[in-house]
Amino acid sequence: MSNYLETTKNVYKEAAETPDVGLCCTTTPVWQLPGLSIPNIMLEMNYGCGSTIHPRDLVNNPSVLYVGVGGGMELLQFAYFSRRKNSITGVDVVDEMLDAADKNLRLAEKENPWFKRNFVSLKKGNALDLPIEDNSIDVAAQNCLFNIFTKEDLQKALKEMYRVLKPHGKLVMSDPVSEDIIPDNLKQDERLRALCLTGVLPMQEYIDMIASVGFGTIEIRAKRPYRILSPNHYQTDKNIYIESIEVCAIKDPMPEDGPCVFTGKTAIYFGNEEYFDDNKGHILMQNQPLAICDKTAQALKKLNRNDIFISPSTYFYDGGGCC
Repeated sequence: MSNYLETTKNVYKEAAETPDVGLCCTTTPVWQLPGLSIPNIMLEMNYGCGSTIHPRDLVNNPSVLYVGVGGGMELLQFAYFSRRKNSITGVDVVDEMLDAADKNLRLAEKENPWFKRNFVSLKKGNALDLPIEDNSIDVAAQNCLFNIFTKEDLQKALKEMYRVLKPHGKLVMSDPVSEDIIPDNLKQDERLRALCLTGVLPMQEYIDMIASVGFGTIEIRAKRPYRILSPNHYQTDKNIYIESIEVCAIKDPMPEDGPCVFTGKTAIYFGNEEYFDDNKGHILMQNQPLAICDKTAQALKKLNRNDIFISPSTYFYDGGGCC
């Protein structure tokens, strides 16, 4: 095992044995859902930087894979939408974390009349070599795990997620990103990498890596301020600004001109006709905003029309787009 992976394993072994409220991220939104009671211990072990729980992904009792189980909170939240035996699979390389998640899920069973412990299957396994069959999962997810990996290992982990997903299945992720340069001394600090701080990539590079393994549609669903690495706390000569993003990558066929990436751009037609048709499958109704992928935004801009407005990226996409 690589040195940084061994360090990561030790960090989360300690976090499993003694919940660390200040560890790593702990900024995952805790959705208040009817009839859902989340045990306090799960909240204390909430080691994520965003959320991978989106109800629109979880219709029709999907099979769900969650890699890096933490305290089990998101496993419980996924089970809220898929209430059948072994519909949720949690995979983790740390035995102590698997034990903690199991204990916490049994506590959740006592607090939630609808929840059965057998809804969730826990497996020992590595994100780089998942113990899951090909094309067997509807929704795969990870929260603040992949940013820990080196680029080589990140590509392996993404390929594994792609492998286990069914056609049109979804990979939902939350990770930190940064446009600032991370100094080499911080990048090489194995503990800081394990704490989700210095393994971050620029957002476009992160998106490009997702696309490189074959995902044909990529959605940026949220982008939030996350951390400042400042000179008074870290060995850097300037502030480093880190954001967290929530991304959904869909195992759609790859278009000939590259993936459809949605970063929250919108087109509004305000001309004199009832609608505008670009003859490429995009119809803009009079003064009705349409979410568009970045490729479509670029193509519409090239038309140089003065009756179509293209918004900047909001880095929030909620479906219903052009593709």
